[in-house]
Amino acid sequence: MTSDFLMTAEGITKTYGRVVAMDGVDFDLRRGEVLAVIGDNGAGKSTLIKALSGAIVPDSGRITLDGKPIRLPNTQAARALGIETVYQDLALSPSLSITENIFMGRELRRRGPLGSVLRMLDQERMDEAARRELRELGLLTIQDIRQPVETLSGGQRQGVAVARAAAFGSSVIILDEPTAALGVKESRQVLQIIKDIRDRGISIILISHSMPHVFEVADRIHVHRLGRRLCVLDPGDCTPSDAVAYMTGAKSWENT
Repeated sequence: MTSDFLMTAEGITKTYGRVVAMDGVDFDLRRGEVLAVIGDNGAGKSTLIKALSGAIVPDSGRITLDGKPIRLPNTQAARALGIETVYQDLALSPSLSITENIFMGRELRRRGPLGSVLRMLDQERMDEAARRELRELGLLTIQDIRQPVETLSGGQRQGVAVARAAAFGSSVIILDEPTAALGVKESRQVLQIIKDIRDRGISIILISHSMPHVFEVADRIHVHRLGRRLCVLDPGDCTPSDAVAYMTGAKSWENT
């Protein structure tokens, strides 16, 4: 029988000297949902996300994907399992084209001896795949797939970074503050992209400090506090003020 949970973590810990960044964290992500992860600064949510994306290795605990225990010694191992992460700095190369950024490190080579022997890239196939990905995510304002990323607006750059993750993230996409530093119009575009990816059946972990954005797109909200999961909220059963109160400790979860 298939579990509703695509990805789970049980009792994962991480310490840096005397600093306890994760203290027996539990986590679960359902199939085809947007799970928001919120927490005050220093709560340990960034450490949790790094563990789930292979950026760090927990000291102890267990992570599963599709019900099977997995080990994530590095980000390459996570990507091989279909776990993609879009960090806040986007990790884009401004001088390279949209296509080159989407396929960076995963370039397609031409078929036959031209690719296998001469190692020539299949530019047309990559352009078409990149164009299709942007079109499916509603990024129709980008006309030239070969234009440098540095010529794009902030929202368009975020869209390219998310499109890269969506092109290869077959299981989980982790988005770290995707609307930070964006204007209202660009933020709305990114939120719609998140909804479109969810509609494909891909699970999304959304880290955000914007409660309006969290409550607009999240199916559930993981509240992280003092290195542990405090609770999981249903956005339909609480308000943004409630979420902030739990997150900061102004409201006790035990008394609810």
